[in-house]
Amino acid sequence: MESSEPKNILVIGAGIVGVSTALWLQRDGHTVTLIDKEGPSAGASFGNAGVLSSGSLVPVTVPGLFGKAPKMLFSPNQPLFLKWSYVPKLIPFLWKYMKHANAKSVERISMGLSQLLHDAPDQHLALAKGTEAEEYIDTVDYLFGYADEVAFKTDRFGWDIRERRGVSFAKLDANAMVDYDPNLKGRFGYGVQCKNHGKINDPGAYVTKLAEHFAANGGTVLTKDVKGFDIKDGHCTGVVTTDGTITTDAYVLTTGAWSSAWEKTLGITVPMESERGYHIEFVNPSITLRSPLMVAGGKFVVNSMDGRMRCAGVIEFGGLDTPASKAPIKLLKKQMADLFPDLTYDRIDEWMGHRPATADSLPVIGVSPKADNVFLGYGHQHIGLSGGPKTGRWLAKLATGAPMNTDLSVYAADRRI
Repeated sequence: MESSEPKNILVIGAGIVGVSTALWLQRDGHTVTLIDKEGPSAGASFGNAGVLSSGSLVPVTVPGLFGKAPKMLFSPNQPLFLKWSYVPKLIPFLWKYMKHANAKSVERISMGLSQLLHDAPDQHLALAKGTEAEEYIDTVDYLFGYADEVAFKTDRFGWDIRERRGVSFAKLDANAMVDYDPNLKGRFGYGVQCKNHGKINDPGAYVTKLAEHFAANGGTVLTKDVKGFDIKDGHCTGVVTTDGTITTDAYVLTTGAWSSAWEKTLGITVPMESERGYHIEFVNPSITLRSPLMVAGGKFVVNSMDGRMRCAGVIEFGGLDTPASKAPIKLLKKQMADLFPDLTYDRIDEWMGHRPATADSLPVIGVSPKADNVFLGYGHQHIGLSGGPKTGRWLAKLATGAPMNTDLSVYAADRRI
């Protein structure tokens, strides 16, 4: 990155974005402290689907969502859930969120996501090079499975967008799907093979190994909770933690869904909510898929990992504090039983975590409007793992004043929503 002189920098949040930021800064010669209330690789960085998806450019808010959403909410077989007690708090966010369910907004959002994701696998390979985390990366395709060609054509809007953004993919009939992976025989009538993608075979272990490499090379890792920012005259003079105040040259906030706690303090105007996601894992499964698989009809991902098959998906709005729901897990189990009735396994493990979802489906990446030495990187919704290394690279440049060749205004913390 070639920044001028070494700085002392605090990175708050040790998920994939925070760990990536810390590593890029360390490699550029800076003194870095990484702090997290739970330690590295908690939350969404542990429980994601494990796909490095350079083609995830289409937001949930596509045209027609407004008409479909009520039916989806009242059906136990649809991947959209609400904690009804949370609805009064959610309404202001949903109003702005649904405003983007139109073709013009989707086009703009897809361009912002493409800028971040188009080289996602290469960014991960560069980040993990020379670390024990390298072994967890596979550069593989990403398959989409459809019931038939008619079902694919109903999804054509999204594929047209990907095509315009330069995503490479090939359409497959049922026989071609089986030729690609015999385990898919009889499960789909049509599919799409996306090139230039990848997977992480154990997301939690991957991020942990990256953090261990950071620590082994002189980085400091603290398990503490951040309680506040001391800001004076547009500059942060310290961060208050459970054990006192930490003072550094710059501060990077990468705390995912929990970043919303600092919106007023840091001048952030982008509304954000927790989009709760669920996964189930089949331990020691009898089937190993060649590539990650998006089951288009159910909007969930199946990914074979080390010693298990992870099924991840579902959207639930219910805030950060309410307990996990039973219905999303029940739906995932039913969908997997329908798709893989021949699957055997030792047990099923269940998980729920919080995806940080902004009202316009683009992350917040940039400087705080109220503090010139606080830098923000969160709000990645479904693409945090994929976009983590590049977000970290950008944040490291911002925090050190290194030259930037990318216009980050689309991700600004005070953009109009």
